Amino acid sequence: MKHLCQLPGSLLLLIAAVLAGCASYAPKPLPRQSSTVANAAQLIGASASQQPWDLPTLEKLVLLNNPDLRTLRAQHQIAHAQMLQAGLLPDPAFSGSLGYLLSGPGDATAWAASLTEDVTALITLKPRRAAYEANFQAIDAQLLWQEWQIVAKAQLLMVDLVEGRRLYQAQLADTALLEQRRARIQRAIDQGLLDRATSGPELAVTADAEATTEDLAQHLLDLQQQLCALLGLRPDAALPLPSTLVLPAWNAGDVQQEAATVAQRRPDLIALQLGYRAQEANVRAQILAQFPGLSLGYATASDNSRVYNAGPAISFQLPLFDRNQHGIAAAVATRDQLWLEYGNRLAQAHDAIAALTAQYQLGSEQYQQLAVALSRDRGTQHNELAWREKDIDLHTYADLSHEAFGVRGRLLALEQAQMERQIALQTLLGSGMPDALPTAVTAP
Repeated sequence: MKHLCQLPGSLLLLIAAVLAGCASYAPKPLPRQSSTVANAAQLIGASASQQPWDLPTLEKLVLLNNPDLRTLRAQHQIAHAQMLQAGLLPDPAFSGSLGYLLSGPGDATAWAASLTEDVTALITLKPRRAAYEANFQAIDAQLLWQEWQIVAKAQLLMVDLVEGRRLYQAQLADTALLEQRRARIQRAIDQGLLDRATSGPELAVTADAEATTEDLAQHLLDLQQQLCALLGLRPDAALPLPSTLVLPAWNAGDVQQEAATVAQRRPDLIALQLGYRAQEANVRAQILAQFPGLSLGYATASDNSRVYNAGPAISFQLPLFDRNQHGIAAAVATRDQLWLEYGNRLAQAHDAIAALTAQYQLGSEQYQQLAVALSRDRGTQHNELAWREKDIDLHTYADLSHEAFGVRGRLLALEQAQMERQIALQTLLGSGMPDALPTAVTAP
């Protein structure tokens, strides 16, 4: 302690300031219970009116409550901390020493101190800062793309649930009619009026319809549990879904126009562009770092006889062997890889949009043809009326109704497929996405 007190007062103040700026530790225990919600009304952003959800409402609830997105946003904060670190000036380096007097004519403790700054780090600061800023913006874009994909998945689940429930209700009605016919056939068989072998096809149709109904019920339960998981709800939570869904009108011209500018709108493509921009800055930083490492500063000292001296201090590396050749080569190779990856991803995006557009157009034609065919049919109500007036028997009525159900089922399946394709197209095009990027980005 005696020797420490002999240090200059300015040095002691510097040490005290450094210690005062240090962060302190605070524990954060892990949660002891599940964070899932039991009721849809308890979700963040949920309305108290209990009105059926539409697609925009579902999008808002998923963005606010999805557990995976909350984790991704926490990772985003880590990236923000890394960017802050990259933007700071390099800390100066302090070195000091004490030489206690052991023998000789001296009468004081010798000491030496120096303060230096890494000049090379200052030279490369600007491109390194640009690289980290571009990387941080790329992480923003990647987070936005992941949010959009999770929202699209939730929308697809809602479409499948709503359309699946419509199909399930029709399947229940068809199965109930077939079961009624089976009961009559079974009574006739028991009375010896019908042969079981000749009634086998009708009984098999009923068994297949019952199996289809059970499979569809299981599938709907699975879809509901998946949607609950996306919302952070318990698997058995009730969802206020609508009875029908209506998507915006689809226009081929709008799709082509949006496809032409997809690189300036879709977050995954923008993230690649920003990553390429960051790598360009990294290449510049690596080239600047090939020059000798240089540190400048100031040094002062006092010997045992209290003779003081001070002056500039310099240190540098001799560029005989390294010259950062490996860093430059790796940075250039990474830039080339990103250039190829962006070109491939852009081509895949355009190809996927073109393929899905063709599928949607074909599905629209098939849907129109099937709808016209169904409208020409006299329909289930006419068949039911004929059955009740004894114009046709139950066997014929069940066959006609089952056939009509098959056409309606195909129509519902086509309608569901078209909705799924439309949502997928919106995702591929980045349609309706918010502009969450701080700067405009153009393709490299």
